[in-house]
Amino acid sequence: MVDTHAHTHSAGGPLNTVRHKPALALFMVVVLGHWAEHIAQAVQIYALGWPTPRAKGVLGLWFPWLVTSEVMHYGYALVMLVFLFALRKGFAGRSKKWWTIALGLQFWHHIEHLLLIIQASTSTNLLGRPVPTSVIQLLIPRVELHLFYNTVVFIPMVVAMVLHMRPSPRERSEMHCSCAVGASV
Repeated sequence: MVDTHAHTHSAGGPLNTVRHKPALALFMVVVLGHWAEHIAQAVQIYALGWPTPRAKGVLGLWFPWLVTSEVMHYGYALVMLVFLFALRKGFAGRSKKWWTIALGLQFWHHIEHLLLIIQASTSTNLLGRPVPTSVIQLLIPRVELHLFYNTVVFIPMVVAMVLHMRPSPRERSEMHCSCAVGASV
């Protein structure tokens, strides 16, 4: 008889075993909602011709502080980092490698937001810029940079999810969740 408590504990707890599939689904809904906001902002700027300060995505039109709040942006970057880290133990093999790539990229994205929130909190901007500025933002404007960051984090997440749902036989034997297509709960 299998000791499910020991099995759950060794695999990283319920979040990466019995709750891995619903946790990933919820996380992806949040990520896709955030992604949709960035796409909406890009459409407002590049398809509708709105000036950048007016382009606030969908929620930002009703709640403009969402776009300008460094605390909210840092909070989201931190939530992404925490969930990428917390859900990592549930992956195996190739999917874990891709998930880890997303985690590493998000770690840097988080550092950039940390730099922004420090500047906003201290009223001391990088290189005397008029607004809080991240390192890569010195080269790429903020709207485009965040589209880039969201893309480079999202792509390996999607690759990881596809590989996780369709594992090789060896990877399936290492999994402790029911995320694989055809897996039993």
